[in-house]
Amino acid sequence: MFGHQQKNVQPAVDERTQPWVEKYRPKTIDDVAAQEHTVSVLRKALSSTNLPHMLFYGPPGTGKTSTILALARQLFGPDNFKSRVLELNASDERGISIVREKVKNFARQTPRAQAVASDGKTYPCPPYKIIILDEADSMTQDAQGALRRIMETYARITRFCLVCNYVTRIIEPLASRCSKFRFKPLDMSSTSTRLAQIALSEQVQVTNEVISALVSTSAGDLRRSITYLQSASRLSSSTDPPAPITLRDIQEIAGVVPDEVMNNFASSLGADSIPSIFSKLEKQDFDTIRQQVKSIMREGYSAAQVLSQLHDLIVQHPVLTARQRSACALAFGDADHALCDGADEELWVLQVALRVNKAIS
Repeated sequence: MFGHQQKNVQPAVDERTQPWVEKYRPKTIDDVAAQEHTVSVLRKALSSTNLPHMLFYGPPGTGKTSTILALARQLFGPDNFKSRVLELNASDERGISIVREKVKNFARQTPRAQAVASDGKTYPCPPYKIIILDEADSMTQDAQGALRRIMETYARITRFCLVCNYVTRIIEPLASRCSKFRFKPLDMSSTSTRLAQIALSEQVQVTNEVISALVSTSAGDLRRSITYLQSASRLSSSTDPPAPITLRDIQEIAGVVPDEVMNNFASSLGADSIPSIFSKLEKQDFDTIRQQVKSIMREGYSAAQVLSQLHDLIVQHPVLTARQRSACALAFGDADHALCDGADEELWVLQVALRVNKAIS
């Protein structure tokens, strides 16, 4: 009846079923890619074990959450990580009640003395805890206001790390209490190198064309590109023998309209993607454009994706004048506003197509 209580032992994770995003998440801050300035500052803070309150901001998939988790593991070690680190996703738990109850209760607890990890390594284990608030820009104004006082009261034994995409949504009194770290979108070289390493480790055959497609479709979001690579790998291994991963596979997985479809669409508007120097952009008739729009929308592509790719074709067009591009940009802006308000997708793609055709002919 009064026997020894057994410790909760978590089952081992099968790496074969584990998402690659988690499997290849940085274990130390030195593994974080393409954020040299942030890593160098945190490395110095790690050596002194004197962390300030921190605010990590930047686009999704740039390593914000991975960086603070890796830093916390290096500070506390695997044995003390759970007792010293509280991670909350503020987009789910963003009300003032969560701040007053869960956050405040954890912040006020005095941490235990330094412990030695089971593998014999002693971690710095400074005399404070870390509370990580992911998606902090989703917190309500009242919750952020309540958090401000907690950060001041328990600063001696608790450090806060706010992680967000939009720093402007963090109230100024809260932001001023934190050291700000800006995470930049990953450059093509860093993303390509990381993807190639993962592909090699997982024994996935990929070409440079596929790597380039993963980089371009993810737009600097390494997490998204790794997810696309894993999905493509599963699609490839579903056949016997495994089929090679192609550019079209990546575009289908990413929901991107294939290049040939967009090029045909641009041609129907009179804007060939690679026009001849001697060719003249001609105005197309309404029925031709309407048929092209209907054909594309029946394939299930989103209007936002179609217009985004068409926008890139128009902006980078080698023949169009600045005035023509400006007229087209206005059409894209009107469509984006209308689609955000819930307008009909096909009608607005047709509207943009007709205005682009009129502007460039």
